[in-house]
Amino acid sequence: MDTNPALPVAELHLHIEGTLQPELIFSLAERNGIELPYGDLDELRSRYEFTDLQSFLDLYYANMAVLQTEQDFADMTRAYLARAAEGGVRHVEVMMDPQAHVSRGVPLETCVNGVASALATSEEEFGVSTLLIAAFLRDLPEDDALAVLEQLLAMNAPIAGIGLDSAEVGNPPSKFVRLYRRAAEAGLHRIAHAGEEGPAQYISDSLDLLGVERIDHGIRCMEDAALVERLVRDQVPLTVCPLSNVRLRAVDTLADHPLPAMLSAGLNVSVNSDDPAYFGGYVDDNFSQLRSVHGLTTHQQAALAANSIRSSFASDARKAELLGQIRAWEIAAHVRS
Repeated sequence: MDTNPALPVAELHLHIEGTLQPELIFSLAERNGIELPYGDLDELRSRYEFTDLQSFLDLYYANMAVLQTEQDFADMTRAYLARAAEGGVRHVEVMMDPQAHVSRGVPLETCVNGVASALATSEEEFGVSTLLIAAFLRDLPEDDALAVLEQLLAMNAPIAGIGLDSAEVGNPPSKFVRLYRRAAEAGLHRIAHAGEEGPAQYISDSLDLLGVERIDHGIRCMEDAALVERLVRDQVPLTVCPLSNVRLRAVDTLADHPLPAMLSAGLNVSVNSDDPAYFGGYVDDNFSQLRSVHGLTTHQQAALAANSIRSSFASDARKAELLGQIRAWEIAAHVRS
């Protein structure tokens, strides 16, 4: 058993719906009188072998049916926060997919208030500071996203920014220019998934057309030398999710993952879990497997953690506090070695 203290990190690429563990799915189904299409936990777990992004999304959306009440959303969020805190997460910027809930009849207030209620006490309960990001589904029309954003703004929802997720192929950033312009007018932070299954050009377009401050995934930037040079020069944050990339077949094996090369190139990369209930691990699990497969040094791990803090939307004071914790962790690690 590893008795070393967890590396303090910020988690910047986390879909709260992707933290629904099988046990909680069954518990919420029983609470809400929902009949699941799985006979037991083993049958549900057997569905977690994915061939691509879409095969994951099919199960991801099906399991959301158990989320019905504010309490359901709060319980899901608290379960994530408790587990993340154990693994060293000290700040998290949680993405939630409001369209996935309103489209099945759950009021917008229910999903937002449920998640937000758990986030509101997370620093006191778990030592984890938080921000909430409304992520929009890129396979739906832009008008749909705009309508939900206007509702969020009208209800003064406690969101710090917007994101763009779901099926990337065939849904380019150019489809959402008006959405991101409106978010900018409202003073919201802007991030977007790009360069996971989609081409490197989607990364450039997200920066140029949408004005994003951070790229989720971004691993296919390595196919474009000029883009890598730009990303290094501007230190654009890339929230990389190694275990997710392997499980969704964006990368064949963890040994093939470009993260070490990205780090060596000077890219501003961080390690994140994406949808940990589905992809085999939380942030600390990602770090553990990267250490095992790629031999990440203490200094490299600290550098990745520091990148996550600096790339967050946390306050300057919180960033300084957490960067100090990382320095202390690195010093202690060297003493132990």
